[in-house]
Amino acid sequence: MVERTSKKIEQVEKPGVFLASHAALDLLNTEWPTAAGTEDFFETDGDVFSWLRQTGLAPVGVTEVRPSGSLVRAAHALRSVIRILIEARKAGKRPDLSDLNAFLAAAQSHPQLIWSKARTIEIQTSRSTDTAEQVLAPIAVKAAELLANGDFERVRRCDSETCVHWFYDLTRPGRRRWCSMATCGNRLKVKEYRRRLNSD
Repeated sequence: MVERTSKKIEQVEKPGVFLASHAALDLLNTEWPTAAGTEDFFETDGDVFSWLRQTGLAPVGVTEVRPSGSLVRAAHALRSVIRILIEARKAGKRPDLSDLNAFLAAAQSHPQLIWSKARTIEIQTSRSTDTAEQVLAPIAVKAAELLANGDFERVRRCDSETCVHWFYDLTRPGRRRWCSMATCGNRLKVKEYRRRLNSD
């Protein structure tokens, strides 16, 4: 008798880039220009679910949305809406909020009471997850909170000329210049150091 064993194949998620210190800005950083054109983290519905899981915003137990492809299309649309609003707000303009409000209206959420682990009563937001817009509702809410309550003096693009990443500066002095000190920051410091050596 041949004993058959079934092995669960674990899908390795491609790692997202989370340098922004804010989920709405991390969403903008899922698309970036390259020499060949544009790279996009969101190629499939699975990529969007993977990114949401990594941010901690994925709905529990939901692994697909019908029809297939609707989630990645909605993620592209939401990212575009948020980018327009962030850039306009950063420039001191008053952008049209209707497109983001449409995402928020589709969320279909309601508060409910739950018992916490500490045996206290808490209010938790319960959300429908039947549509792509509903799955993306938590990130739309994060963007709305940033637009309404964020300190846009601290919402910045990386100082590197070759980088387009956004971030929210949460440092106490408020002097963060780069999306990542380990990458862009280090490269710029090396470049400045070489420039000083050549000028001596």
